[in-house]
Amino acid sequence: MAYSLCESEYRFALLVWQHEPIPSGQLAKLCLNELGWKKSTTYTVLKKLCERGILQNQNAQVTSLVPKEQIQKEQSEQFIGRTFHGSLPQFLAAFMQGKQLSDEQADELLTLIEQHRKGGK
Repeated sequence: MAYSLCESEYRFALLVWQHEPIPSGQLAKLCLNELGWKKSTTYTVLKKLCERGILQNQNAQVTSLVPKEQIQKEQSEQFIGRTFHGSLPQFLAAFMQGKQLSDEQADELLTLIEQHRKGGK
């Protein structure tokens, strides 16, 4: 199942992933402080994400059903597919335009490329 979150839903989910399990009342307070949301907004978004199977609210305890990494992977694939016709090299070329990489960042990217070239993760 593919998951797609708008920006506000993603920011909300980040708070849940960071603090889970979290009581729904505490989540509402956190959303007020972090996102400027009223309690009703928090509960509306929570209900939507529960209905979509991303979060759950059982006994007033909110937890995730889908890991952050899965959502990030799917959101990234959707963006690259939509914006760059699925071309990771085109995305990287556009992203890197005018930027400098540190030696550590370059080494990390090279390691990722080698791992995936060999069929690893």
